[in-house]
Parts: sequence; C-alpha cells; structure tokens
Amino acid sequence: MRSPFPRAAKVPADVLGRADLPRGDRVLAHTQAADGSWLLGTRDALVLVPGDAAQPGVRLPWEQVETADWDRDEERLRVAEVGEFGQPRRVHEVTIADPGRLLQLVRERVTASVLLQRRISLPGSRKGLMVVARRSPHRDGEISWAVEYDVGVDPADPAVVEAAEAALRGAREEVGPI
Repeated sequence: MRSPFPRAAKVPADVLGRADLPRGDRVLAHTQAADGSWLLGTRDALVLVPGDAAQPGVRLPWEQVETADWDRDEERLRVAEVGEFGQPRRVHEVTIADPGRLLQLVRERVTASVLLQRRISLPGSRKGLMVVARRSPHRDGEISWAVEYDVGVDPADPAVVEAAEAALRGAREEVGPI
C-alpha cells in the first residue's frame, strides 16, 4: 500500500556531514527552509544546518527547546531555547514552505522531555510561578530544573524566593531519584 504522504527529498550528503550527528543518532524528519538552511529532527535533537557551509550549525537537544511555535500564515517556525533567568533567550526563526513531518516530531520530542510541570500560586495574588523538570526524551542524563515566573513577579522578593524553594523541594521529592 502506498503512503498517503509524498516522500520528502533526501537530505543531501554535504548537509548531513555538516550536521555532524553523533554516532547512533539519525534523522527522523527534515525540511529545507526558504533561505537554503536545513532543519533536521533527530532522535536526540533539532539540528539547524545553515545553507552557507561557512556558517556554524546549531544542535538543540530536545530538552533545551523551551518553545516551538508555528505560524501557518507566515510559514514561520520560531524555536526558543531554554534560558537563564534574567538573560534573553536565544531564538531561531526560519521560513518553511513545507514543514512535512518536522512539526509533529518537534511537538512530540519537546513534550517527551518534560518530566514535571507544577504551577504554584503566590499567596494573596493571581500571579505565581511554574516549576519545570526536563530531561532527554530517552530518559538518560541529568534532570534540569527551572523556575519560570509570571510577568510582574519579583524573583528577589523574599516571599517569592521562599515559595520557589518550597516548590522546588516538593517537585524534587515527587520526581524522586529517577
């Protein structure tokens, strides 16, 4: 039986070479962007290979992708990396006419990297914070912990610090030594 999906063009050998995939990792979905760059979704990461061979590529392990937003009208994929508090997040934007299966893979892999998300409301406020635990979708490697604050929440406020620390302790106890 023929697949209802047209076969995507193969990734050129020079692009695969510049992607420098670790041994055992393979491309599961891919697409070429309007600027000639390639996006390769592998088992372990999203790899951005620029069209210009002189430019370095970017390898984003799935657990380091904070958000990936697709704007169908603009045909634009916007990928934001997990960042450090108080620092601007690194964002990658590409225009893609045909994302193929890449969007589905991105959603599945990023979601699989999240072990736990807990929303904590601050006493006497509608605002709060989110505790997030992430790890490679293959469940190997260390767990990374992050606290994301609602807009307008001061992370230096002693009450907020206390709430964040308590939330992290509770979340770590809940997750346990995985």
